[in-house]
Amino acid sequence: MPQASKVSMRVARAAKVLGMPLTQEQCVKALTGLGLPVVEGAGVVEVTAPSFRFDLQIEEDLIEEVARMIGFHHLPQTPPNAPITAKIRPENQRSGFAVRRTLAGLGYQETINFSFVEERWEHELAGNPNPIKLLNPIASQMSVMRSSLLGSLLQVLKFNQDRKAQRVRVFELGRVFLRDASISSSDTTVQGFDQPMKVAGLAVGSVNVPEWGCKERAVDFYDVKGDLEALFAPTRLTFESAQHPAMHPGRCARVLCHGKPVGFVGELHPKWRQTYDLVQAPVLFEVDLDAVLNRQVPKFTSVPRFQAVERDIAVLVNESVTHDALMHAIWSAQAQDVLRDAVLFDIYRPKTTDTSVAQLSPSEKSMAVRLILNSDETALTEQQIEATVAAVVASLTEKVGARQRV
Repeated sequence: MPQASKVSMRVARAAKVLGMPLTQEQCVKALTGLGLPVVEGAGVVEVTAPSFRFDLQIEEDLIEEVARMIGFHHLPQTPPNAPITAKIRPENQRSGFAVRRTLAGLGYQETINFSFVEERWEHELAGNPNPIKLLNPIASQMSVMRSSLLGSLLQVLKFNQDRKAQRVRVFELGRVFLRDASISSSDTTVQGFDQPMKVAGLAVGSVNVPEWGCKERAVDFYDVKGDLEALFAPTRLTFESAQHPAMHPGRCARVLCHGKPVGFVGELHPKWRQTYDLVQAPVLFEVDLDAVLNRQVPKFTSVPRFQAVERDIAVLVNESVTHDALMHAIWSAQAQDVLRDAVLFDIYRPKTTDTSVAQLSPSEKSMAVRLILNSDETALTEQQIEATVAAVVASLTEKVGARQRV
């Protein structure tokens, strides 16, 4: 037979735990009512627990029995000192779940990888000569903290490619670790280290799942650029040529949100494609998560009451003029109240045997733009239309040195 154990309960302790005044008489009455042998002392009640009451082992067990016998409805109801309010996300903030759902809707699959990676990845793919090293790594190939998510995504691609996966579209939303002397210690930060959240993606293979209705085409830079624009929508992004250690020097762009750099998008550098023995060059992107979470709140605009007017113009510009520069010049024109949209629909470069456009020199190209004009107040007159087109052409001439093609 198990030996009966003696358990003591302090009356003051019971009153403190339950948050209500208790007397020794109440405690004794409650315990004897359960058929327990009770021995009273100075402010202490001792109980010899029967063999079948194996649940009575410590002081708190006796306090629970006292509370149960007195009645839980007698426990005081003390309201909190501070108000408890739900933390509501601002309307111009989206959640991380919404970001994951958007990328999944674009055909990407989420991956979750270790935050500690191979040191070689940091040198080659992140251009980080001094990564944060672990004191006790779990494996020799996981010796440093990552400062980029791209290495992990390439590892996932390599794993899938070795298993004959022809089409891979993956993303990761995770934290990276950077040295930053300006960071001080707090409840959520460590002195000298910045730990921002990033979202990165990778796409390789055909654009769509093979089907009979359309011709198969490999994913390219512009497909992933469009996915980024869909992820940030309705915020409009701008892109500028840039260099990144992991990306092709001629097929890489810096992503700008409201004019502020937030990440990169581009094709994997041929050197790393050969090093990692990849069948195709994937297109990658990595951007700051905070920039993705911030979004513009959609605003209501009424449907135009008057029919829009379209005008096509073709201008001759230098080969170095980009689409962004052209659009910036168009929207800089003094026609914001009438100009509704501008779409580049054709680019023409002369061939050596083509003499149809005598105005074009070998260092120039022709860019054709469709202007959409409308007004909320009245139907546009021919004079307003011609004045708007003239203002756009003048702005193109001033900003990018364009000449209108006759």
